[in-house]
Amino acid sequence: MACGFTVRRMQLTTWLRLVPGRSFRRAGHRTALVAAGLPLHLAVVPLWLWLLGAMAALVRAPVAVAVTPLPVLLTLMVTPLLTVGQRRRYRALVGKDLPRPAVPGPGRNWKSAVRRLTGRALWRQVCYHAVAGPLLAVLDLAVLAVWAAALVAASIYVWIWALPPQWRVTDLGYTTQAAYITAGGLALLFLGPRLTGALVRLETRAAEVLLGPSRTEKLARRVADLAESRAGVLDAADAERRRIERDLHDGAQQRLVALAVNLGLARSTLGDLPADARKVIDEAHREAKEAIAELNDLVRGLHPAVLEDRGLDAALSGVAARLPIPVRVAVDLPRRPSPTVEAVAYFVVSEALTNVVKHAQATRVDVTVERIGETLLVVVADDGAGGADLAAAGGGTGLAGLAKRVASVDGTFSCRSPAGGPTVITVELPCAP
Repeated sequence: MACGFTVRRMQLTTWLRLVPGRSFRRAGHRTALVAAGLPLHLAVVPLWLWLLGAMAALVRAPVAVAVTPLPVLLTLMVTPLLTVGQRRRYRALVGKDLPRPAVPGPGRNWKSAVRRLTGRALWRQVCYHAVAGPLLAVLDLAVLAVWAAALVAASIYVWIWALPPQWRVTDLGYTTQAAYITAGGLALLFLGPRLTGALVRLETRAAEVLLGPSRTEKLARRVADLAESRAGVLDAADAERRRIERDLHDGAQQRLVALAVNLGLARSTLGDLPADARKVIDEAHREAKEAIAELNDLVRGLHPAVLEDRGLDAALSGVAARLPIPVRVAVDLPRRPSPTVEAVAYFVVSEALTNVVKHAQATRVDVTVERIGETLLVVVADDGAGGADLAAAGGGTGLAGLAKRVASVDGTFSCRSPAGGPTVITVELPCAP
């Protein structure tokens, strides 16, 4: 029963779509849009007729050569005004904002004027008003003529009864003809909204293509939006890591330290405890200290506090001091980069040094961090066995993860590691101005 009711309801919905009254809901606004567009589409036609006349006169009299460029110049002058009129027409009548193309920056010197005149946006607008506009004007006139004919034909009886009674009596065949004309008018009324809707869609598409941004500009805007949103996500993730680090450092880590201190005091002050109880306290004290050490490593892996407080130099020096091999750290930064870029540089160096200790069999590592213009250059070089492969999956080098982390901020990552060494990792990170 439910299935049959659903089928009948779908059939009823399909039939209701054919009811003329539903198609008239937006026909008024669309017809007004078509009527308002007619003078705008025809505005450039007199100028081009003038141009054709000037060119014809130029063939007969070369003296008219000075008059020939005037229609083109006037067309270029009125094109921005017509474009503004088209945008206001769509906004006022159908509530649609046409996207705007990218235009050269403001300026009153001759270079700015040349950029505007040679820009693709202006000439696409000229193409719309001078070529597409007259063609659309013909379609506008046709649709308006259909509406006029439909209204007149559908109301033919009103016009007949407005005639003198003598004419109606002498011409008795008017009723049959009027019935046919009325049926034709009703058919045109049924067809009118659909023709108007199709024409509005065509005009809107032409306006979006020629008056709006080009495909290249849309892609550029899309890329810029994606880059901005990705930067926001990275900043939010970095801020969340810093928050977690602070919570762990100020909360769980401090409680573990207090627990370890209390256990140490209990072990040293309670001398009359049984051996089993003392063993349990010793094990708990050792576990607490190991948990503190693991938590310290976790906090440093999230976002070390020294990086936020004192910058890359102090943070990388701390990492180098904990390694079992000599590490020379040279940081030359006239000003600190953004927190996100700073965090990426720290984690890249930290992971690279960890890989050197685990796999390179090196005896020395040099870390250089410097800012060149708006680029942060990071170089990690060791004298190990080499053979590190960025493309190797599961090889334990971790280089692929470093490359992805660098790419997250539009940086570049390169690794040169011939067999026998040395291995040089070079990272370039863009810095915000």
